[in-house]
Amino acid sequence: MSTVYDCSDPDSRTAGLTAARTTLKSGRLAVIPTDTLYGIAADAFDSAAVESLLAAKRRGRDMPVPVLVGSWSTIDGLVFSVQSQARDLIRAFWPGGLSLVVQQAPSLAWDLGDARGTVMLRMPLHPVALELLREVGPLAVSSANVSGQPPATTVDEARGQLGDLVGVYLDGGKAEHSVASTIVDLTADTPRILREGAVTTAQVAEVLGMSPDELAPEAAR
Repeated sequence: MSTVYDCSDPDSRTAGLTAARTTLKSGRLAVIPTDTLYGIAADAFDSAAVESLLAAKRRGRDMPVPVLVGSWSTIDGLVFSVQSQARDLIRAFWPGGLSLVVQQAPSLAWDLGDARGTVMLRMPLHPVALELLREVGPLAVSSANVSGQPPATTVDEARGQLGDLVGVYLDGGKAEHSVASTIVDLTADTPRILREGAVTTAQVAEVLGMSPDELAPEAAR
């Protein structure tokens, strides 16, 4: 059986964060609010838990799970080399709706799917998510929906799709933006936008000193 915790109530929020921490550290799944959409979370360093996350979403390993972090400094232990472009984007948009695809540190003992040595990182702008991340550490988090179904903007929408496959649901109210994050790929010589979402291409281009056209995927040029 799963349990929903109302994070607008201080006592319920405290109990929910404790339950989520215990659940995640025991290899089970939790649904958490973020500033973009609700996410289904697993301990990023627990391969079996990440497999359970993919199974709950009915999603294959060909779509690796992104990782959420609770602070800027966390990425230094996760990334092979933090480029100046990455730091510029982090300063401008973290915490917030921008995800960065980077080369992961080769020493990392995790399995997020067929990521081919890369990882997608984001720091969410949501107090409940940030508090949990700072207590538990990096979390593998994907949108809290079954693949092919609408992403969850409320905890009820998430529970309606995932049910008892998730042990703890943290209810942080309706997702503030209800739109997915923007994804910027920094693994090649030239940055490119893989998906435009909460942050516009123009905003990213301004920070990087590029034109929006330069950031578009080659197929869109």
